[in-house]
Amino acid sequence: MNNKYFDANTPKVAAVVGFYMSAALVMVFVNKAVLNSSPDLPLLFLLLQLLIAVLLLHVAAVFITRVEIPKLELETAKKLTPVVLVNIIGLVFNTLCLRDVEASFFQIARGLVLPLTIIVFSAHTRTVPSVRVGIAAGTVAIGFLLGVAPSATVPAHVAPSGLSLFYGFLSSLFIAFHAVLIKSSLPYCHNSTIQLAYWTNLGSAIFLFPFVLLHREISTLEDLVHDSNWGGQVFLWGSIVTGIFGFLLCIAGLLSIKVTSPITHMFSSALRSVIQTLLGVWLFKDIMTVNRAGSILVIMIGTIYYTWVKSLEAAPPPSKDVDLETIGNRKRGEDSNDGDGEVTVIFGGPEDDEKV
Repeated sequence: MNNKYFDANTPKVAAVVGFYMSAALVMVFVNKAVLNSSPDLPLLFLLLQLLIAVLLLHVAAVFITRVEIPKLELETAKKLTPVVLVNIIGLVFNTLCLRDVEASFFQIARGLVLPLTIIVFSAHTRTVPSVRVGIAAGTVAIGFLLGVAPSATVPAHVAPSGLSLFYGFLSSLFIAFHAVLIKSSLPYCHNSTIQLAYWTNLGSAIFLFPFVLLHREISTLEDLVHDSNWGGQVFLWGSIVTGIFGFLLCIAGLLSIKVTSPITHMFSSALRSVIQTLLGVWLFKDIMTVNRAGSILVIMIGTIYYTWVKSLEAAPPPSKDVDLETIGNRKRGEDSNDGDGEVTVIFGGPEDDEKV
């Protein structure tokens, strides 16, 4: 095989993207299956996921040297409280939203993640996004409105309620806050995403536990155990599976961003949206209308366009190849302001220009 046309990293990239997509899809559909069977235990279900993730991080630390369990210090806990609180609040609304809407509609209900993230980031940094970024955010917002618009083809019993859409909005908003807080929180964890993940999962479990008690979900679980019609095995195995895949999804997301380019990562997310829609219709008999299909398509187009715009904005300016002999023959009295700005001299051969 000619190495010129084969990138040795291609199998690695494909494996990471496949891993990321599989873990994300398993999380959505197993979560939905458990919430369908046990709609009165959303907080307890989430708590079990968090505790399993913490346990698996301890297990991973035994076998993987790069997985470091942070030293629990009160001062660090205080500094990380904002990101932990934002994380658990977002997770709660995310779970409630998924419980109350169809699996294929879930991505529409949370369709404002990108516009809200842009708004929160702009407010945090006191900067104005570019026109192209604004167009991308507007496109995604239009896709969201298209999906939530009332449709006569959707039966009343499956139409999303105003409360479920409110859950989706709050979930998107707190995801936006979380995205901004992560960057400022990493220095408190020695810039280790694994340590931050440990703090976030453990702290979220601690904050969530009192609300599980207040919501009387332990008592509800005791009543359900004695109910012969309750799918207890679905809840038990679903909690274990989602806890494991939640842990894997954390790693998969980090690997996907680290090994692949942002555009590859975003295209894999777009493909996952399509697969999630098809599986939702197939497994849960979700209703797919023209509005909903159009909404998902518009949200995907806006998101992909945003990624393309950001890749252009982040790209370094193109270097100019300059003839050294021409530079040497320039007049000494030439005014430097007459040029087009700084000029970078490229010493590499023509083959360097073909490398990506």
